[in-house]
Amino acid sequence: MTTAELLPPVQTVKAYLRPIDAQGLAAFADKGRNNPAARGTNKVHTVMQGQYRSLSTVGQHAPVVVDEPLHLFGEDTAPAPGEIVLSGLGGCLAVGITAVATWKQVKLSRLEIFMEGDIGNSAAWGAGGALQKLPSEMGFQAIRVKVVIEGDASREVLDEIVQHANRYSPVANSVRNPIPFEIALAE
Repeated sequence: MTTAELLPPVQTVKAYLRPIDAQGLAAFADKGRNNPAARGTNKVHTVMQGQYRSLSTVGQHAPVVVDEPLHLFGEDTAPAPGEIVLSGLGGCLAVGITAVATWKQVKLSRLEIFMEGDIGNSAAWGAGGALQKLPSEMGFQAIRVKVVIEGDASREVLDEIVQHANRYSPVANSVRNPIPFEIALAE
């Protein structure tokens, strides 16, 4: 007998990401199908601490800290506001990809999202910079997203999942599309 015949056969073990509740997802989808005009409301309370550092509280969660880098006069103790926006986008895309994969009965073993956004602030937040800027010229001018995804489906199916999730992502669509926006002093 050869050494290969004496050894037990090699078995590949594949670990999958912790799944979501597929039945709960189906019930949530049914609810949306039966009431397509339904809306939820996200609420955040932001308190400025000083310089550009602020704390944003959502429900009972630990505050999200936001700051600016040193070259923008912050303390660089936390991500900048634009980086937080990209974090929200990445989180929403990850949720959507996971939901669509679950719906299509595809088990994922890896999901990573890399984002870059080109943003300028030549208007210096409206504090004496390039004052002739139009709102459309400020903010993100381009966002690039790369998704690393692995699971028990072909690359083509995984790409379909990513593209489908992107189309239906609430945060991606908020970034892509103009939305009504109002700001006023609190009573």
